[in-house]
Amino acid sequence: MPVLRAPNASLYTQGGQRKYLTAAERARFLDAAEQCARPEVKTLCLTLAYTGCRISEALALQVGQVGMDSGLIAIRSLKKRSRTIVMREVPVPNELLVMLDAVHGVSTRNADACLWHWSRSRAWQLVKQVMVEAGIPSGIHATPKGLRHGFGLHAVNSGVPLNLVQRWLGHASMTTTAIYLQAMGEEERIIAARMWM
Repeated sequence: MPVLRAPNASLYTQGGQRKYLTAAERARFLDAAEQCARPEVKTLCLTLAYTGCRISEALALQVGQVGMDSGLIAIRSLKKRSRTIVMREVPVPNELLVMLDAVHGVSTRNADACLWHWSRSRAWQLVKQVMVEAGIPSGIHATPKGLRHGFGLHAVNSGVPLNLVQRWLGHASMTTTAIYLQAMGEEERIIAARMWM
């Protein structure tokens, strides 16, 4: 059965560099985010890591989109070209919800209040700084987009069905999501290990 691929979609550059954080790098990023002295940077980094959303989607998040009772964060898909508002709900760890409430007052603030007030470029710099603190070597993978790809691979490695990964990442086509089946090296071995059990 052929692997579905979106045109020009790959987890690797033309020069063969990977575009994603490995499982070890993702774990170090999560640890560095947890240790971050600035609570609002910590919550941004953890939200990106646990939802796989784009940085612009995270910056557009409003208090009312954080489901304290449901355990979901509703993310508005900003990459959609149509005028229709497209939302997706992504389950997140309860610890993240508790942290969002403690730092951003989710349960007490106005529903349309934004969680973060940084520009996209400033937020990008803050996330990159946490990656440096995590000891992630520089490269195309050490970016918020690399974190998004790392989320997709982590979901596939954890046995999440591809259709759920597609929905959580907000991909219009399964062929886009199928790039996470291109895993090589350590990631491919993790997937194969599930088969050996």
